[in-house]
Amino acid sequence: MQNLSNIGVIRELLSRHGFSFSKQLGQNFLVNPTVCPRMAGLSHAGPGVGMIEIGPGIGVLTRELSARADRVVAIELDERLLAVLGETLSGCQNVKVLHADALKVDFARLIREEFPPPLRVALAANLPYYITSPLIMKLLESRLPLEALTVMVQKEAAERLCAVPGSRAAGAVSLAVRYYSEPEILFGVSRGSFLPAPSVDSAVIRLNIRREPPILADEGALFATIRAAFSQRRKTLGNALGSGLRLEKAKIQEAMAACGIPLEARAESLTLEQFGALSDALRPLLS
Repeated sequence: MQNLSNIGVIRELLSRHGFSFSKQLGQNFLVNPTVCPRMAGLSHAGPGVGMIEIGPGIGVLTRELSARADRVVAIELDERLLAVLGETLSGCQNVKVLHADALKVDFARLIREEFPPPLRVALAANLPYYITSPLIMKLLESRLPLEALTVMVQKEAAERLCAVPGSRAAGAVSLAVRYYSEPEILFGVSRGSFLPAPSVDSAVIRLNIRREPPILADEGALFATIRAAFSQRRKTLGNALGSGLRLEKAKIQEAMAACGIPLEARAESLTLEQFGALSDALRPLLS
């Protein structure tokens, strides 16, 4: 089996298939031999588990998942890599490669067709930076029967996605991620672990999917309130909500006071529970 952590082997493989890296697709292939085994080992891959992988590249993580899980379905957008994967995964009989755009895939259907019960399902991916948030939110909002998402993302994105609500690092996406999952940063990955090396470091995070939301709230009102609150985060919460929700400031301040939220508070100071209470108080005004 080819050593896909050896830069010489990788270059020869890619040259033989006429492949060149695409900046547009954010292609950076892992060459650090410790990263993929560690990532696969923390991804819920194991007996009785089917794994979905997004962006297999040349198949380094795919082979690690294949060795652990019962079945792997890898989704690759770049048609040029299909022949490469046909070669590097030739010994992995439990792997299926799909040529598709992950942002357009019907994952509910894919899971039904590819992972019949009693297989449990999880997902792993080395995500191109430009699709990180859209894809993660698509997967979370779809409420798929997944145990966890284990993904490698830009370090700053990892910190933002996993930020604790109520902390300065938190944003709208932090609260949304926390609503659907229990996020954690697993380990960092230096920029030198990739070919070609990107200009930033990365981190592997795991989002353990919640079966039930952590708070009871009307989701439409909750996320409308969160989006409005963070749309102008330099403003006080009352001013941001007034602009974003087109509500009278006095009504917003009345709702904030009823929820015990200081009038000078800003969006990043609120916990998910406080946003839930505030959105419930504002809900009659949003209809």
